[in-house]
Amino acid sequence: MQKSTIQFLIINCFLALAVVSCGSFSKNYTPKKADKTSYDVPYFTDSKTDYVYKANITVYGNELSGIFIAKKINDTTHRIVFTTEFGNKLMDFEISETDFKVNSIVSELDRKILINTLKEDFRLLLKKRYLIQEQFENESSDIYKSADGKRDNYLFISKKEQKLEKIVHASKTKEKFTLLFSSENNIFAEKIEIVHQNIKLKIELNYFKSE
Repeated sequence: MQKSTIQFLIINCFLALAVVSCGSFSKNYTPKKADKTSYDVPYFTDSKTDYVYKANITVYGNELSGIFIAKKINDTTHRIVFTTEFGNKLMDFEISETDFKVNSIVSELDRKILINTLKEDFRLLLKKRYLIQEQFENESSDIYKSADGKRDNYLFISKKEQKLEKIVHASKTKEKFTLLFSSENNIFAEKIEIVHQNIKLKIELNYFKSE
């Protein structure tokens, strides 16, 4: 019952993802000379670790829950599995910066708009290295700009603790979505939020601590 309910909600909610709202990406930051040419993200890098999170998805007022598992299977590729809380597999992807493979997906969820949205979100979440073109700063963060096709990624590194706290994926005129990280040691992210600005979609991942 829970499995079919989750599938129904995801299908109907993601069909509305084509809605786009107006907005602009604020660049009210102070330019500064770049102190590096690339930045390596510390999260999701250990091939010996299964990164398991409780997943809560809020889409247009509907709340869904399940388990998110990410595993680095080689130098460039991660495998992602999303299941219900009872262990029923809903999606199984392999993703890298250049490739994307659907190993399995239940037929009810096999919708192009759903797959493309998650592909874009998870590609950025698992991206290892960003090449830096420009650098900015505000009171609390150094901000690195990295080109991403026709868009850009802005990485916010806290000045105090030197932790990656946020990545903003934006076009030239507006934010598309934001990744927020909470990390105690800048090696493992205990909490991750993916928030879309132009659609009512939020994915929250909380580290699953086995009893």
